[in-house]
Amino acid sequence: MPDETPDDRSDETRANFEYFSNEYAQALQAYTAIENQASTIVAFGGSDDLRTFVDQFIEMATRTKALAEEREESHFVEWFGELIRKAEALRTEIARR
Repeated sequence: MPDETPDDRSDETRANFEYFSNEYAQALQAYTAIENQASTIVAFGGSDDLRTFVDQFIEMATRTKALAEEREESHFVEWFGELIRKAEALRTEIARR
């Protein structure tokens, strides 16, 4: 926006960084929990539930990645993309079990 002052842009930049940092931390924690529990969940016959968790994670991460793209937060786009790729690989692995 052309009428923004440098202070406005830095406030927006700071707010974006804080938002995406928090979202990424939560997404990373969620992915790690899913990954750590995957074998146990499958062993107890919960592979459908696990697939649902992974699908929900991918959906959430994809939405946040799209928002990061919209706000031109390239590092977060890359990091969420990496989590999405890992989750998709996990989903493929679950389907093979």
